[in-house]
Amino acid sequence: MAYRLRCAVIGTGAIGIHHLTSLMSCPRAAVVALSESDHSRAKETGDRYRIPRVYSDYEELLEQPDIDAVIISTPNYLHSRIAVAALQARKHVLLEKPMATNYKDAVKIVDAAKKMRRVAMVGQNFRFKRDTQTAKAMIDRGDLGEVYHARCFWLRRNAIPRIGSWFTQKQFAGGGCTIDIACHMLDSALHLMGEFDVTTVTAQTYAKFGPRGQGEFDWGKSEVDPKKPFDVEDYSAAFIRLKSGRTVIMESSWAGYHASDAREYGIDLLGTEGGLNLFPARMFKNGANGYETVNISMPKVPQEEDRVHHFVSCVLESKRPLVGLDESLKLQKILDAMYLSAKTGKEVKVA
Repeated sequence: MAYRLRCAVIGTGAIGIHHLTSLMSCPRAAVVALSESDHSRAKETGDRYRIPRVYSDYEELLEQPDIDAVIISTPNYLHSRIAVAALQARKHVLLEKPMATNYKDAVKIVDAAKKMRRVAMVGQNFRFKRDTQTAKAMIDRGDLGEVYHARCFWLRRNAIPRIGSWFTQKQFAGGGCTIDIACHMLDSALHLMGEFDVTTVTAQTYAKFGPRGQGEFDWGKSEVDPKKPFDVEDYSAAFIRLKSGRTVIMESSWAGYHASDAREYGIDLLGTEGGLNLFPARMFKNGANGYETVNISMPKVPQEEDRVHHFVSCVLESKRPLVGLDESLKLQKILDAMYLSAKTGKEVKVA
């Protein structure tokens, strides 16, 4: 029987459970342990998934020699700290987005991965959607001609993740909707354009709903303290200029009065020979009968193609991950530039 990657999950909130479920369905992986600081949640998850070893301290888990890889799904401020510790313990790492809460901490992950020669990948799950993969193939073979501009957005109407949880506190999250959901769309847009090198960023953020206790929805299992301040943004917009001269416009919101019949999230690409919208996938071009809209249908992505299964195969087969650390590091620099631009009210040059 082929070798199975021995994995552990650190953090068993909603995303941690999602990763755990995916791991359990992966024939090339074995879940041998988990770590969770909340004792009751740890016991519940361990019992539910019949995982024999449950640790309240992730450092103790990392000391175990029979663990090959870990999936980190903790609050954002712990990402870099745990990822570096795991890499130094010679574990491969799949890290929930964002990579870190700032560029400086993200660099530490890259340095540790290189030094320890371990696979590390940020789980940007939108790259694994069939829409995104089909769009990438179309762009690479020239169906759109020269892609010169993109718009990416995720505009939730009433979906602030539990006001008073770590999500809405800057010291734990690093930011609000920008670092939480805009990073998904921006990563995919830059991936499709094949460029992560940025020269300038101009951005603005707003907090118009969270401070008033509005726009909340029930998400995750994290504790809520109503006395904690809402000190992150619930809307952001940015104009990004790439090194090639191409441009990207980004919008994100946790709450806002957006049209109910509009797409909640998507990517729009403009090319010299056609345009492409995601999600759902549609192409716009000139045809024999004039301007055409082509609906691109595709089957659902099978489980084997998700980020967890991909990570496992990359480790076992020594393959380069679809989400490269160098690109994730550049994305973190862009996110930092957005927050700096919003804070200063100025355009920020990205070195």
